[in-house]
Amino acid sequence: MNFVILNDLVELCAEKGIRHAVLCPGSRSAPLTLAFARNKKIKCWTISDERSAGFIGMGMAQQTKTPVVLVCTSGSAAYNFSPAVAEAWFQQIPLIIFTADRPKEWIDQFDGQTIRQAELYGRHVKKYVELPQDYTHPDSEWYANRVVNEVINLAQSGQKGPVHINAPFREPLYPSRNENLKRKPERVIESMMGESTLSLKEWSGIKQALTGFKKILVVSGQNDDNPVLPTALKAFHSVHPWPFVGDVLGNLHSLPFFCRHSDTFLGQLPETVKQLLQPDLLITFGKSLIAKNLKLYLRMYQPKQHWHLQASGGMADTFQSLTKIIPVSPPYFFDQLKKKSLPPQKTWQTYEKMWMDLELKAKKGIEEFFHTKRPGEFSLVKQVIEALPDHCHIHLANSMTVRYANHIGLTVSQKKITVFSNRGTSGIDGCSSTAVGHALTSKIPNVLITGDLAFFYDRNAFWHNYILPNLFVIVLNNHGGIIFNLIDGPSGLPEAEEFFITRQQLNARSLASEFGFAYIEASCADLGAFFTIKKNAQILETDSSQSINKKTFEEFKKQIKNRYES
Repeated sequence: MNFVILNDLVELCAEKGIRHAVLCPGSRSAPLTLAFARNKKIKCWTISDERSAGFIGMGMAQQTKTPVVLVCTSGSAAYNFSPAVAEAWFQQIPLIIFTADRPKEWIDQFDGQTIRQAELYGRHVKKYVELPQDYTHPDSEWYANRVVNEVINLAQSGQKGPVHINAPFREPLYPSRNENLKRKPERVIESMMGESTLSLKEWSGIKQALTGFKKILVVSGQNDDNPVLPTALKAFHSVHPWPFVGDVLGNLHSLPFFCRHSDTFLGQLPETVKQLLQPDLLITFGKSLIAKNLKLYLRMYQPKQHWHLQASGGMADTFQSLTKIIPVSPPYFFDQLKKKSLPPQKTWQTYEKMWMDLELKAKKGIEEFFHTKRPGEFSLVKQVIEALPDHCHIHLANSMTVRYANHIGLTVSQKKITVFSNRGTSGIDGCSSTAVGHALTSKIPNVLITGDLAFFYDRNAFWHNYILPNLFVIVLNNHGGIIFNLIDGPSGLPEAEEFFITRQQLNARSLASEFGFAYIEASCADLGAFFTIKKNAQILETDSSQSINKKTFEEFKKQIKNRYES
């Protein structure tokens, strides 16, 4: 093994701005582990469980907005990164994944920890490369430098995402004590990343087309924390009052005109109102939506045209009505469009007022419902959201947690709160680990609201040697998968209890004790005091009945529906 060349490649990572590496213990990966651990420019974190490590690294990359390295040994260890790799792909988060491997001649020879690692992550990485297993020729070193430059550039360009570097190593895997590992200056290949723009002719066509639409609806999916976007939307809306609709993951709650409760009211509206809301033109941006009622509505009441804004990437036809992809960023589009002096249309303001009237009615209905003290976890989520620190990150686990939060929403005054959720693949795996990755690389409070199944499924998120004073975990423990008790289909089946809801009797008290976290029962909690940074993470747990939670949620939907029928 040429340890000098490997050290040079790690130095290249540092020169290209990588500052964090998550290392999973193993022998075959020892050359990589030592190279990263000995580089003073990169902070190394040791996480034993590769599945948790993948999501922790992803959370770090999401928080720092820079690529993060993952390193593991050969064999099934590499497979355990897969859920995080898939999530990073769909959330467009840059990860640099190094997997150690055995020499090629030992694949399929019943050698230990040896699997087929080539193209292991399939189409969930932007590129797969393999380092040389021998460096006997000078071109091998040139090739290794070139491909590592290439994939790090690629991870950060266009639609960002993970890349995979497979590294087969021969023994010896450990350098001798006196081996000279002095580095030479590394060749760094830079890649320019320009902003996509439109020509004057293209803008002229867009401007002309817009004047022909009476009802224009803008829908936002999940967005990263980007202050430029709400600034551009606010400036545009001051001139052109189109309705802007989305959910809690859009991170647009600072906009007073943002319609954030469409999922609450669209499922309750009479058909006559739904028909009036049907847009002529739908403009969308961002990633996935939580709001199932909004998705179903736009698939049923399709626009004449649907334009999607994305600077790069493939074609996603979420509402089955896509007619045009505009290859620019949303801030650029709305900023430039504001400058094009569109002639105002009276129908635009009328159409926006229809949406905002429904939004206001939903908001009043939510406040009226919770004005009466309600039992169960839905009420606790509202209390937690209202008590959040002024400046924090809130992480929403999948299933009912993110849905509760979406119905409640954040307010305009909570503009320094950023929302995160693993909605790329929408799995319960890695929800805690992603929050831990954020907490390890930031100083502000990180608040995780999670259900019991997601929490216990990802308990190894806390299995490491790092303290987490800025992590606050709220566990909604209803002892099973409550979503299967609420959605149509499984809830009425005789098999639901055993095979879908999957009852469990655990609570978080023992886990908190095991990892040295403070533990508080929700019934005894002062939320203001809870959100105070102490020596380590804190867990607040509510123990609730599924039947009561189901009744509360059904009463909520019924009361909202009554407001639109009266």
